[in-house]
Amino acid sequence: MTHRSAVRHNHRPYYVTVESATVRDTRISYRALGLLTYCLDQADSWQVRSEQLAHGEGREGRDAVRKALHELAAHGYYRLERRRFLDGTTAMGAAVSRFPVEQWAQDYVTFGKKLDVPVIEQQDGSFRVRYPNGDLGPDGFTPDPAPTVPGDAPTTVPEREPQQEPQPEPKSEAKPKKKTRRTPPAAARAAAKKNQQARAREEPGEAAGAAKEKTPAQQVATWYYDHAKQHLGPYAGKQKSGWYFGLVKLSQQALDAEYTQKQVAKAFQRTGVHFPTAHQFQRALSDERNNKPMPAQYGGRPAPYSDAATWGADSAATPRATQDHDDGAVFGIVPA
Repeated sequence: MTHRSAVRHNHRPYYVTVESATVRDTRISYRALGLLTYCLDQADSWQVRSEQLAHGEGREGRDAVRKALHELAAHGYYRLERRRFLDGTTAMGAAVSRFPVEQWAQDYVTFGKKLDVPVIEQQDGSFRVRYPNGDLGPDGFTPDPAPTVPGDAPTTVPEREPQQEPQPEPKSEAKPKKKTRRTPPAAARAAAKKNQQARAREEPGEAAGAAKEKTPAQQVATWYYDHAKQHLGPYAGKQKSGWYFGLVKLSQQALDAEYTQKQVAKAFQRTGVHFPTAHQFQRALSDERNNKPMPAQYGGRPAPYSDAATWGADSAATPRATQDHDDGAVFGIVPA
């Protein structure tokens, strides 16, 4: 001890490291500082949820926890990330910092003081923030420093040796080329949409004309939208407002699976309903690809009748009864 009234620390081998500047940050309350320390002590797979943080004996309520999270986000210690990956999938995850990040504090204000911020995965594995205007910005993470081993001697440049005749290098086996990663359809559409927005900012007139062109999925959905109203009558379900957009989504999923526009349109027609479910649509797609006859009630030709298809093939155990002999019966009209 340096002084008789000094603090004695009771240490254990497992602890959480927090910068001294963070502990002494008077902008955040003790409640927020304690919550930050608790989050830093969790594993990477742990998901930060206000309901989970408020659960348990001796914990504060959910509103108090959410208030502390907003306090940490406002000063750059915490935020939620809506992450979109290169393969088109999305996930929600938290980001926690041991020191205040000015970029996070600015993003908290930019996105209307909300906890969640959209981020996009890059080719090198890093993430960039997508702003409301479509621009991408840094996510505020600093690159990991190179690991150093304590006690290592400083590297020195060796003295130059006299030049020698170059020796032929041994032939090395050719390394197999890495297969290029296929860009997922959702990522390709997102990139095309981003390029279209960029052109709209540069050339508003030309981009406005291109924006009116319908995508292949929209073309199929528009055709079936008109076809269904003409042949099936007006739609009277609860999903009337989202009917067309649901057709576009189903069409896009089928086109991504390498079905043709004609196959998608015929599959919609096979279902015979205004807005088919995913199961009905997938079954109709399979029937269309396998060239099965279209059901008669939906405007197609009925399948030819077959005893074997209806009742099954005759079994050898139950031979069909035959009657070839003449019993001498005579049929005629009996006079009254």
